[in-house]
Formats: sequence, structure tokens, C-alpha cells
Amino acid sequence: MEDKIKVFFILPTLSAGGAERVISFVAQNIDDAKFDVRLIIIGFEKDNKYRINGINVTYLNKSRTLNGVFDICKIILLNKPQVVISSISNLNVMMGLISVLFPRTIFIGRHTFILKEAKNSNKSTFQSIFDYWDFGNKNLDYFICQSEDMKQGLINVYGIHKDKITVINNPITETTFFKANQSQHKIKKYITVGRLSRLKGHIRILEILNKVNFPFHYTIIGDGDFFNDIVAKVHELGLEEKVEFINYTENVSQYLIEHDMFLQGSYSEGFPNALLESCSVGTPAIAFDVPGGTKEIIEHEVNGFLVNTPDEFLECLHDQRIWNPETVRDSVYKKFNKDNIIRDYEQFLSKVLN
Repeated sequence: MEDKIKVFFILPTLSAGGAERVISFVAQNIDDAKFDVRLIIIGFEKDNKYRINGINVTYLNKSRTLNGVFDICKIILLNKPQVVISSISNLNVMMGLISVLFPRTIFIGRHTFILKEAKNSNKSTFQSIFDYWDFGNKNLDYFICQSEDMKQGLINVYGIHKDKITVINNPITETTFFKANQSQHKIKKYITVGRLSRLKGHIRILEILNKVNFPFHYTIIGDGDFFNDIVAKVHELGLEEKVEFINYTENVSQYLIEHDMFLQGSYSEGFPNALLESCSVGTPAIAFDVPGGTKEIIEHEVNGFLVNTPDEFLECLHDQRIWNPETVRDSVYKKFNKDNIIRDYEQFLSKVLN
């Protein structure tokens, strides 16, 4: 019998987040007849937001990524994996730096955001002498990107050769919930799910909603350092009775089903998991056409609207068409169902070893 391919997946934590959800899902679902998988978490088990079953998990119990360097090196040295896959930028850089110690192991970084600024900007004095960030990234053997825009960013900013980059979209991981019929609420129900940051564009959504000429309710699910600014804008616009905040919930799919439309105001997106999840349960979306994976998810007037300006966004809010939840759902399932994405990972891993 042919030996299994030993693959280590490494994450800083298993707290709530897109990278954590996707990597833990892939680790648990690739073919265990072909791959011997181990998941290494630098942080603590108590911080887990995702259940892990059927694979070996190691917790290093470190509060910072950098503090896990010695333990990771020791684990790789003793176990000799053929492939190590990391995700999230600072961890990817660290893995690129230590990869020089393990020339027989293939190191892969899963890239998670859009690069736009030149790498020479905002360098420290030390980085001007030795740019460890640049060196670490370039020392990785391969990259997995979630969208074509991410891939182009790596090529443009870090000069990574296109042959070292593959694009694998994020999978639809939850298939239990589905909207049976288009909601017919007397009050339009809108929802946004994600980290509360300036980049996510909650402020411009609120400013647009303030211009609609019909009653609505807007649910914002998520937490982040921009929370107070968003609350202040709600008060400024007098929308206190129309906007609801939910810090965290394990029932995101159910909330999405209960709402009429997902609203995405982001100025840039890696690969918007919440947007994908909304379409996967049959709830359409309005989103700005911005760098990242949004345009790979939204098919204009099929599963929502892709707009360029706030005026176009407002016009779509006033659109009264009846959406078919099954059509919305099928539009993303044909591209992002978990079987397709897991197959892409398996084929990529087999390819890099040959």
C-alpha cells in the first residue's frame, strides 16, 4: 500500500474567523486514505470556536505566534511532514523564515487579503537592511489564494511567480440550512455579518439606508474595533429603532434565512465568507464591486446585485423583484460546494509533490 502524504496544517488559533473555519474544515475533510493530517494550533484549546473531529490536533498553548517557533520546529523535525500549510500573514512569514531549516518539506502559505501598497512603504530601519517580511514570503514554496485579485496582488507587490500561486476559493461548509421561500416581510429585513472595521463599510451602508423611503430593520452581526464609530453613526442618523447589533452567534445561517437581503459595504474583500454563506442559504445580496472575491460570488441579477456607487446601491434597495431562493443557492453551489473545493486541495497537494 502506498504511504500516505503527511500534511501539517498550522493556525495561530481556532477563534472565530474565515481562515480558521476554512483550514480546519479542509484538514478534517481531505481524503484520510491518501493524507495523514495533523492540525497544529499555536494558541489555546479554550479559545476554540470550531469543533474538530477525526484528526490529530496539537495545541502549543502560546499567547503569541512568535512564541510557537521553537515548538513548531521541533514538531517538524521529529515528524518530517512532506507538506506544511499555514494561514494568516504573520504566520506565513514565520513559516517562510524557518523553511530554510527543512529543505525536504514543502511550505505553503494560504494568503488571506488583498495586497495593494508597494512593499517598500513604511519599512522600519531594520527592514531596510533585512526585510524579513519579504524574505519570509518569497521563501515559501507555494501560495494558495482565495481569489484572482489576491493572486495578482502577490505577483505585483512581492514579485511572486505566477507558477507558485494557485487559486482555490473557499468552500460552502454548512449545507443543513436553506430558505424554502422568498421572505415576505412587511418591514424589509437587511443583514450584514463580519468584523466591525472601517474597511467593511458599515458606515456607508447606514448612510444609504437612511435614504430609503420604506420601513426596514438592519441587523449587524460581528465585533471589532470600529463598533463605537458605527454606533455613533446610528445615533447621528437617528436609526436607533431600526438597527440591531449582535456581537456573536453560532446561528448565523438561521439569521441569514430570516432576512430578505445581505448587504456588503466593503471597500476591499479577500473572499467574503459571510456573503457566500448568505447566497448558499438562498438569501440574495447587494455588494459593491471591489477588489477581491466578491465578483466571483455575485452574479448580477442572479443571486443579487453588484454595484459601483452608493446611488446604485440605493436603487437596488428599492428594487421590488421576488428572488427565487433555489436559484440564489444553486448559483454558488455549482462553484463552491465542498466536494469541489476539497478535490481542488487534494489535487494541488498531489501536484506539488510530483
